[in-house]
Amino acid sequence: MGLLLGIDIGTSSVKALLFDPDTSHTLAVAGQEYPIHKPTPDRAEQDAEDWWRATVIVIRRVVASVQRNDVSAIGFCGQMHGGVLLDANRRPVHPAIIWADQRSGEVCKTLIETIGAERFASIAGTLPAAGFMIATLSWLAQNEPHTLDKTQQFILPKDYVRLHMTEQIATDVSDAAATAAFDISQKQWSTELIQAAGLPEAIFPPVLASSAIAGYLTTKAADELGLAADIPVIVGCADQPAQAIGSGLIAPGLASVTTGSGGQVNVPLQPTNGVPTDARLHVFNHAVPGMYYVLGAILSAGLALRWLRNLVGLQNVPEAYTILSAEAATLAPGADGLIFLPYLSGERTPHMDTFARGCFVGLSYHHGRAHLARAVMEGVAFALRQALEISLSLSRPVGSIIAAGGGAESEVWLQIQTDIFGLPLKKSLLSEQTCIGAALLAGVGIGYYRDFEDACSRVIRYGTPTEVNTAHQARYNALYEQYLTLYPQLRKNMFELAHQR
Repeated sequence: MGLLLGIDIGTSSVKALLFDPDTSHTLAVAGQEYPIHKPTPDRAEQDAEDWWRATVIVIRRVVASVQRNDVSAIGFCGQMHGGVLLDANRRPVHPAIIWADQRSGEVCKTLIETIGAERFASIAGTLPAAGFMIATLSWLAQNEPHTLDKTQQFILPKDYVRLHMTEQIATDVSDAAATAAFDISQKQWSTELIQAAGLPEAIFPPVLASSAIAGYLTTKAADELGLAADIPVIVGCADQPAQAIGSGLIAPGLASVTTGSGGQVNVPLQPTNGVPTDARLHVFNHAVPGMYYVLGAILSAGLALRWLRNLVGLQNVPEAYTILSAEAATLAPGADGLIFLPYLSGERTPHMDTFARGCFVGLSYHHGRAHLARAVMEGVAFALRQALEISLSLSRPVGSIIAAGGGAESEVWLQIQTDIFGLPLKKSLLSEQTCIGAALLAGVGIGYYRDFEDACSRVIRYGTPTEVNTAHQARYNALYEQYLTLYPQLRKNMFELAHQR
C-alpha cells in the first residue's frame, strides 16, 4: 500500500502530512503560512490562490523529505464557514471571505427575525453568525449585487484547492452544514433558508459524502505537485470533524476540548428520533456516515493568553508561554479573587453576542502578572465548561475528555481544565490530528480501511489521563457559579461600551 496524503487548509496556513497506513506512522509534515487581509476592521479576506500556491509548496516539501511520492490517495479538510465565489470560468470574482469576517452581523439579525430562531436552528442546526456563508452571501446580495451577478458557484476553501487538483466542483456534508444554508436532517441545501437570504440556489455546489472520491489528480496538477497523475482525490470534510476523526471521536461516549486560538467543544451525536438542536450551539453533519456532532465554540481561548502575553511585554520572548504557565502554577485556584471573562472578540456559545467584551472582575492592587495569567487560563476553562455542559445536554454523559490544541501543552492549563470540568483529560499520542483525520478519510475513501471504526482502532492511541484534584474541583465549582452570574449583569454595559468607539 502506498502513502496517504492529508491536507489541512487552515486559516493562517496549510499543512500537508504523509501517513504510512501499513505502519500507522506519520512520515513527514510541512506547513506554509499565508496572510489574512483586512481592508477594513470588519473584513477578513484571503487570496484563494494563496491556498493553492502554499499547497504546492508543502506537498513538494513532504515528498522531498521522505524521497517517496507513492501516494495512493489524497484527503482534505479545511477552515469552516467562509468561501470563495467563482465565475463561469471557475476563477474567483472576489477575494475569499473567511469565517472571521464580521461585515454580516446585521444581516444575521434580519435572517433570524425572518425565519425565527427556533425554526432556523431546527433546519440548519445553528443560527447564522457573522462570517457564516449564508450571511456573507446575503450581505453581498444587498450591498454588492454586481459581485453575485458574476458568480456561478461558491465553494469552501478545501474545495477550491481540490478543484485545482481534479477540475471537479463539489463540497461535502460537513462543510455544507457549516454554511448555515444546509438542511442537516435532509442532507441537502435548504431552499427555505436560501430564499429567505435572497440568494440564487444555483450557486450552491453539489454535496457529496466526505469519503467519496471527488475525482482524480489531473496531469497538470500532478506536474505542479510532483506526484503521479490519476491519484484518487477524496472530497474531504471541515476541519472540526477531521480533528474528531484524528482523535477517535466517531461515536457517542467521548468528547473533545480544543484550546487553540479559539476554543471548541466537540461531542459526537447519533440521533435516534430526529436531530436535537439548541440555538446556543452548532449541530453539524459529521464526516462519519449517519453521525452528527455538537460544536460549542468560544472565540478567544489561546488568543486571550496571547493578548496577555503581548500586553505584559513578552511578545518577543520565545519562552513567553512557559513563563506565564510557571507563574500561574504558583497560585491557588481562583487567582486570589480574580475572574476573567474571555470575550475579547465577542462570543458564540452560549451568548451568541457580537458585542460581548472581556474583563477582569475583582482586580486589586496586589494582583500581578501571575494572577492575570492564572485568571485568563481559568476564565477560558470556565467558558469551555459552559459550552461543554450545554453540548452534553444534547448527547449523553462522557467519562473522559480528549484535550487538543496548544493550550493542552501547558501542564498547568491542562490541570486547570481537568479540575474545572471535573473529568479526566487525556491527550492523543498522535500529533497533527486534523491532518491525520484527512489522511484516514482518504484511506476509508479508497477502501484501505473497512470503515472509520477500523481506521481509528488501528491508528489512534491515548496517553495517561490527567486526574481531577477533588479539592480544587470544589473550589472551582463555587467560582464557576460566580462566573455564570457575571455576563447577564454586564451585558448591557458591554453593549453600550462597544458602541462608544
